[in-house]
Amino acid sequence: MINNKIITFFDDRLFLVSLPRIMVGVFLFLQVLGMFNYPGGTIWNEETTKYVFTKNYFSDLGRYQAHNGEPNYLSMIFFSLSLFLVSLTFIVHYVSVLRFFKNDYKRYNNIMALVGTIFSFLGAICLIGTALTPSDLVLDPHVFYANNIFHSFLVTSLMYTIVIYRSELIQNKYSAGYAIFFLSILSYVIILHFGPGPRESQAALIFQVVAQKMIVIIFILSVVYQTFGLDKSSKGE
Repeated sequence: MINNKIITFFDDRLFLVSLPRIMVGVFLFLQVLGMFNYPGGTIWNEETTKYVFTKNYFSDLGRYQAHNGEPNYLSMIFFSLSLFLVSLTFIVHYVSVLRFFKNDYKRYNNIMALVGTIFSFLGAICLIGTALTPSDLVLDPHVFYANNIFHSFLVTSLMYTIVIYRSELIQNKYSAGYAIFFLSILSYVIILHFGPGPRESQAALIFQVVAQKMIVIIFILSVVYQTFGLDKSSKGE
């Protein structure tokens, strides 16, 4: 009885469709609040008095102290809260997605969906780790968690690209969203490991920051796009 209640709980459309859409709005709202409350400063210029979209990382919002030396409490709270909420959303969403594909008879689809969901959990843990490790206090752990968010979802996006493409439970066109997501994350991971370091020059900083912003935007659009496919399929359309 308890197991059936748990299964029903995670099969609810709320976690497949509604919650991810709501959380995208909440995440963006909290990030904007953090940006407006960021005191200022970048890696290359400690004199700025506000958040500079092309020169400040998202992680700058999570610093205990801004680059200009001022306390950054409000931005840190908004940033950390957004990551906690998103991580919890990913956990329940991907459990529901795994349940959605439980009746897929295509060989290996269940296994690939399970692998994709496990790595989404690792990504969610890394989101929490990123929130708990301000880059100005514990840089190495922060970089470890932040980078592994993308390493984890690289595997998740690859697994679900294949699962959705092969599955008859959801229209194949929705695999394109995950495929774009996968290629975008792959490109960003390559930039992380082989691109210019942000401290090499201000141009390198801008390149890295803009790349991060772009992958986050693609991440958000991919999540929203997938909810339409899941919504239609859950209704039997």
